[in-house]
Amino acid sequence: MVKLRKKQKKVLYRIIIAAILTLTFVLAPIDYGEQEKEIKFCLFLIPYLIIGYDILIKAAKGIGHGQAFDENFLMAVATIGAMVLGVTYTGDYEEAVAVMIFYQIGELFQAVAVDMSRTSISKLMEIRPDSAFIENDGELEEVDPDDVEIGTIIVVRPGERIPIDGVVTEGSSSLNTSALTGESIPRDVTEGDEVLSGCINLSGVLKIRTTKEFGESTVSKILDMVENASSRKSKSEAFITKFAKVYTPFVVISALILAIVPASVLLGLGMDPEYQMWIYRALTFLVISCPCALVISIPLGFFAGLGGASRQGVLIKGSNYLEMLSSIETVVFDKTGTLTQGVFEVTDVISNDIPRERLLELAAVAESSSPHPIASSLVRAHGQDIDRTRVTGSEDLPGKGVIATVDGLAVAVGNWRLMEHLGLEIGDIQSIGTTVHVAIDGRYAGSITISDIIKPESAEAMKDLKKAGIKKTVMLTGDADIVAKEVAGRIGLDEFHSQLLPGDKLEYLERIIGESGDGTVAFVGDGINDAPSLVRSDIGITMGSIGSDAAIEASDVVIMDDDPRKVAIAMGVSRKTMRIIRQNIYFTLIVKFLFLGLSAVGLVNMWLAIIADVGVMIVAVLNSSRALSYRHR
Repeated sequence: MVKLRKKQKKVLYRIIIAAILTLTFVLAPIDYGEQEKEIKFCLFLIPYLIIGYDILIKAAKGIGHGQAFDENFLMAVATIGAMVLGVTYTGDYEEAVAVMIFYQIGELFQAVAVDMSRTSISKLMEIRPDSAFIENDGELEEVDPDDVEIGTIIVVRPGERIPIDGVVTEGSSSLNTSALTGESIPRDVTEGDEVLSGCINLSGVLKIRTTKEFGESTVSKILDMVENASSRKSKSEAFITKFAKVYTPFVVISALILAIVPASVLLGLGMDPEYQMWIYRALTFLVISCPCALVISIPLGFFAGLGGASRQGVLIKGSNYLEMLSSIETVVFDKTGTLTQGVFEVTDVISNDIPRERLLELAAVAESSSPHPIASSLVRAHGQDIDRTRVTGSEDLPGKGVIATVDGLAVAVGNWRLMEHLGLEIGDIQSIGTTVHVAIDGRYAGSITISDIIKPESAEAMKDLKKAGIKKTVMLTGDADIVAKEVAGRIGLDEFHSQLLPGDKLEYLERIIGESGDGTVAFVGDGINDAPSLVRSDIGITMGSIGSDAAIEASDVVIMDDDPRKVAIAMGVSRKTMRIIRQNIYFTLIVKFLFLGLSAVGLVNMWLAIIADVGVMIVAVLNSSRALSYRHR
């Protein structure tokens, strides 16, 4: 059930009171006598003012501010004119009151629809935590999140939202990330895992070391993006704004011509000019001409589209970007962290004279003190606690690797340059991934292959993009050619370019944009080195969960759960929204101009005029609200 706000309830009560009074005056068997027109005018003036006083005030203010030509002005002129015609010509006033009643019904309906459309985004506003808890002398102290400094340990209990981004230092739990990602499946976290603000802690108590200030945390940035999204208008919204500024004066002038010219011509021909009839038609013309259906439904459609995208875990920073998403023809991807997980794992171990487990163990122990991601991969693959006292000496050779003494053995772990430095031959090793070579006591002992795991959704993402009509998918990566070729083949990319530096990526992107002609090019990335490409592309899309701050700031669209399939979903939301908006524009203009023509020749009275106007607005608003929901096929 729809819950009305206080102001909306007041309008509803006014509608009911005005409708009851009008029906009473119309149906009651009252003998007005010789002063019928004057008495009826006074009676109908009561419901007219009850239902229309705010419209009259707005119209007067608009005239006072030099902005007269809006829907309030049109309604005021049309209904006041109808009331005056009742005294001088028709003797009927119910049409003028009915026009105001139906108009207010349409406005109320539109206000409720806007509130319903706001729900998905206003719910998002609820993810901002009002407080954080820190432990002080064994007791929890509630503080303002803005006062929490980087590096502070905060405590998040079950049922509470994480207020600030950080790393879990103690405890394990499951997190509800649906407010950020749109995904209903909880995410398990434990010590060492990064957590984002806005997520709900479902089970265990977590102690988190903050890594950002509250204003720079994920939840604050999301809300800032949402709050500023409506300020970036699309071409369609800009067109409607300009259209309304030209259209409204045009119909006012047309109504004046309709009221004056035909009557003057008839008078010149010696015929009855029928002034009242032409004025009535002109007033009916004004009622029909009200452009509120377009002015309301188009921005509402974009607002609903932005809300629908946020429900899917996709944040679009403005309706202009929502509109551009519908015209994408080429999508360019970064590899690591975008199409792959960005987490390196040991995928193969080749040993010569010792067991593979022993080779991996010695390499892991030798690298155990290194912060390098490859070292972390070796330690994870070993899977056991490492006693670092086994290492009695270690030398780090930048750009080559590590030489350490492990259990009295000289263990060298690194790339081919390290083996060359030691004077060892390694032969031709073809592997998909990064090859780590191992030498023991001066002899080559084998190699370990470490690969970045492809996201399981990447292949499906490419299929979805092809179904959506994308002409070309491209991958730009700094990895070796053999790795890039393997990834591109497995997920179904049309084209790839490898061994690129950040500057090279931008150069290739420029080339792709040039080849696309007028087609829109999107770039999808996650790292700080992707920021230049995100800015240069027509649409920059960032993987927000693991994306760098620079990449998120530079992008136009943020995918909160790092799922590449959401690129196609964002396009689907955009295309659905644009279809709805085009439907509203065509439907509204066709009906408007049809009824304008019919009113000019006297085939439509004021009753039909207001029903047509309000009816068109209601249909357009309902249609716009469909953009809130999107079902991915």
